[in-house]
Amino acid sequence: MQPAAQLLRYRNRDIREEDLCFLRGEAQRADSRIELLRKVCDAWGWRQRNGEPSLVACRDLLLRLEQRGLIRLPASRRTGQGRRELPALPHELVALAWTELHGSLRDFGPLTVRPIEPEERAGWRLFMRRYHSLGDKPMVGEHLLYAAFLGQELVALLGWTGAALHVPLRERFVGWDERLKQRNLHLVANNTRFLVPPWVRIPHLASKVLALNLRRLSADWQVRWNHPVVLAETFVDLARFRGTCYRAANWTLLGQTAGRSKRGNAYLHTGSPKGLFVYELHRAARGRLLEGALPAHHDARRTPQLAHRLPRDRAWRACWPARPPFAAPAPDG
Repeated sequence: MQPAAQLLRYRNRDIREEDLCFLRGEAQRADSRIELLRKVCDAWGWRQRNGEPSLVACRDLLLRLEQRGLIRLPASRRTGQGRRELPALPHELVALAWTELHGSLRDFGPLTVRPIEPEERAGWRLFMRRYHSLGDKPMVGEHLLYAAFLGQELVALLGWTGAALHVPLRERFVGWDERLKQRNLHLVANNTRFLVPPWVRIPHLASKVLALNLRRLSADWQVRWNHPVVLAETFVDLARFRGTCYRAANWTLLGQTAGRSKRGNAYLHTGSPKGLFVYELHRAARGRLLEGALPAHHDARRTPQLAHRLPRDRAWRACWPARPPFAAPAPDG
């Protein structure tokens, strides 16, 4: 018997007519889209490396199939478009005031970088929405969010996601073919957000924050997502920025991209090429990316402790309407 013809291929899976029959039947029986996604992930063995179901990838496939008229999904229960918006800011917080931080690094307390707490995510988003040129966009899949403190002052925020999918400059640098890239792309992390608030004016701060973040990134990724990362990447709009902090932190500029970006299910020419910077987190990073295996002595249990856990009512006081933003921390006791 001849195998059923392949209708399309998605993330290394051939979608055939029997798969569509299965999806149609499950879609009719499911009470909600999330129930359908979980059933499909269980049936097809779609799991992330941390064991959780690959709901985002599954949702993307089902939406594509529905757009082509091949299946019909249960009605969406969302009342609005996109994700839930942040609550409206109180009127008294619209006009911000802050105390400028300036001087040298040694004028302040120790510099520390740590992952944010779950309850700090709303504050992280608020800062990005107000002060980052790319704003507050969804981070799906594997990601980590960080905060940096100088003494007790919040001085930087960072966000990392999984690697960009199509980057010929990176593929040539590593030596990947398509098979090796699909196998090892999870070992690359992308620095998609780096914000130093506009009132923080301290020379060399940004490169120091990057260096501290890079030292713990792989171990933190192992704890959160059950695998390490060995290469960091970031994309800088060189028409607007020089990427000075990345250069100072010893990142390597590989060149400029072709100026394409993903919009929905398509890649479009945006007319804005980006500079691609990379940083090897392991001395044999490229070898690991080609072999798909980490050294036997790699011990993810040696994870840096979450230093500098400020009392939660002080660490993010600027984000909440309890008192004016960016006020000096209240003295202990």
